[in-house]
Amino acid sequence: MIHYVTGDATSPIGEGNKVITHVCNDIGAWGKGFVLPLAKKWPQAKATYLASFATNPHPQLGDIQVIAAEPGLWIINMIGQHKITTRYSKEEIPPVRYEAIQKALHQVALFATREKAAVHMPRIGCGLAGGTWDKIEPLLHEAFDKNGIQVYVYDLPV
Repeated sequence: MIHYVTGDATSPIGEGNKVITHVCNDIGAWGKGFVLPLAKKWPQAKATYLASFATNPHPQLGDIQVIAAEPGLWIINMIGQHKITTRYSKEEIPPVRYEAIQKALHQVALFATREKAAVHMPRIGCGLAGGTWDKIEPLLHEAFDKNGIQVYVYDLPV
């Protein structure tokens, strides 16, 4: 049920309801990577994320935030990264937290099932978070396949 698309996840393809999901950190830092074009198009995604830290400065890994962006389109911020770092050695643990992404994806699947929505995303957890796709892709299958949810993973054109 995973479709790989060359394009921009902020311009999801297809008809019907859509969810755009991505990974955020657990410290309230929003300023690099996929969140930049996302916030430019839907400022409420950033505003919701930052506002949540005013009321709960320590969100739990695996939490999600659902933001109504447009009729039939939601953005889901998944807290799946612990802190941030620009560089780490092979001995250090990258910021990605696979268990948190797994937990969040199951919540995304419940939401997408209820709303009869396809799920759209960049290669979550594999950019600044330092994860690898060979560990993320099985999490997508586990969360979405049993419910028949269509998933679109976007790679920007080179």
